[in-house]
Amino acid sequence: MKKRQFINIILFVFIAVAGTFADLASKYAVFAALGLPGEYRWKEEPECNAVYWIWDGVFGFQTSLNQGALFGMGQGRSGLFAVFSVIALFGIFIWLFHSAKKSRFLVFTLGLITAGIIGNFYDRLGWHGLVWHYSDKLHNIGDPVYAVRDWILVMLGSYPYPNFNIADSMLVCGAILLMIQAVFFDGKSQTAKQ
Repeated sequence: MKKRQFINIILFVFIAVAGTFADLASKYAVFAALGLPGEYRWKEEPECNAVYWIWDGVFGFQTSLNQGALFGMGQGRSGLFAVFSVIALFGIFIWLFHSAKKSRFLVFTLGLITAGIIGNFYDRLGWHGLVWHYSDKLHNIGDPVYAVRDWILVMLGSYPYPNFNIADSMLVCGAILLMIQAVFFDGKSQTAKQ
């Protein structure tokens, strides 16, 4: 293995591990402080504390549980999305070992995406240990929570953007970086080869 390839793989592992840690640690901290949705920790006026505002009316922390995918699509299909996560990780590892010697930018991007996938995969498998405190058509009281823990709230005027987490942010940033890679870097490498 060449030195450049080895350094790129170390970079990938570092980004994936650090990103996963940041995601899982932040989810744990916010849910420990605020509780599950509708189960807020403060005794006085609990509904006033449903959102912990950093910038009042613009940006804050609020817990929510997403049993689906992007923007809550596919609610109740956490198992299916967990399978997609495994397939995506497999594809990333193949891509990584084909590109690890070529592009550090791409390796960094794949590390971000991997961290995002693992952070949400962990939640979809219910490894966080949360249980539902209410029942609905998807679960009963006391059932394990197979849902992604979201906690970042951003208001777009009076509209609350769907809550998200650090893993989601890494996935979106990774997708944007992949587009930049495809538009600006892949074309240059093809021109250089010709």
